[in-house]
Amino acid sequence: MTTPVLQARGLVKRYGHVTALDGADFDLMPGEVLAVIGDNGAGKTSLIKALTGAVVPDAGEIRLDGEPVRFRDPLDARRHGIETVYQDLAVAASLDIATNMFLGRELRKPGILGTVFRMLDKKRMREKSAEHMAELKIGLRSLTQPVESLSGGQRQGVAVARAVAWARHVVVMDEPTAALGVKESGQVLDLIRQVRDRGTPVVLISHNMPHVFELADRIHVQRLGRRVAELKPSDHSMAEVVAIMTGALQVSEGKAVVADEGAAKAIGLS
Repeated sequence: MTTPVLQARGLVKRYGHVTALDGADFDLMPGEVLAVIGDNGAGKTSLIKALTGAVVPDAGEIRLDGEPVRFRDPLDARRHGIETVYQDLAVAASLDIATNMFLGRELRKPGILGTVFRMLDKKRMREKSAEHMAELKIGLRSLTQPVESLSGGQRQGVAVARAVAWARHVVVMDEPTAALGVKESGQVLDLIRQVRDRGTPVVLISHNMPHVFELADRIHVQRLGRRVAELKPSDHSMAEVVAIMTGALQVSEGKAVVADEGAAKAIGLS
C-alpha cells in the first residue's frame, strides 16, 4: 500500500466557541494534484494552515512520509520541504527575479567575503534561478528585471518556480489563478502540470471548478470542518461535486446519493 506523502488524522482547531476543524482527515498521495474544495466556512483554510504550519491544531496528528511531525510555524514546515504559493504571491515587487527566488535563503560568497562581510553571491543566485526557470519552461527577458515589471502570470510563475525549487515534499497552491485572465490562467495550469510531472505532489485550493476538473487527480471535499468525500473527477459530474460540497448530496459506497431533498431539487439533481 502506498504511503501518503502528507497525511492528517482527526485535526481539531477551535477559535473560542467556533470550531474550524472538527476531526478533519487528509491524504496526499505521491505525484498527484489533489484539489481541496469547500464552501465558505468549510474549514479548508484552517486545514491548509495546519498542514503548512501557519496554525497549530488543538488535537490530531500530521504525518509526513508516514512519520509524525508537528510544525511550530511556516518556517518549520518549509524546513520539512513543504512550500506554499499564496494567493497574494508573497513576492517583493521592487526586487529582481533572482533575488525573489532566494528570498530568505540568500547565497553568500565563498570565504571571508561571505562569512565576515556577508556579501551575496548574486551571480550564483542568477545562475541557479535561470536553471529553475528553464526546468519549468518559464521564459523571461532577464532575471535582473524587477518583479513589479512582470505580468500577473509571470509573477505567479516566479512564485511557483521558487516554491518548486525548495519543495522536497509538497507544493501547496492557494487559488493560483484567482486574479488572472484566461491566457495567464492557462500558463499557470501548465506550470502545475509540469510540477506534478516532475514528481512533486501539489495541493490545489480553488473555487474554480473547471480548473479543478481539468487538473486534479483527486478531489478532497471539505464541509463543516471535516472531510466529507474523496472523489475522482472522472467518476462524478461537476454538478454532483458542487452538490456534495454544499450538502445536497453525500457519497455512499462510492456513489452520490441525495442527502437534502430540498437542496437537491433546487439545483435540479432530484
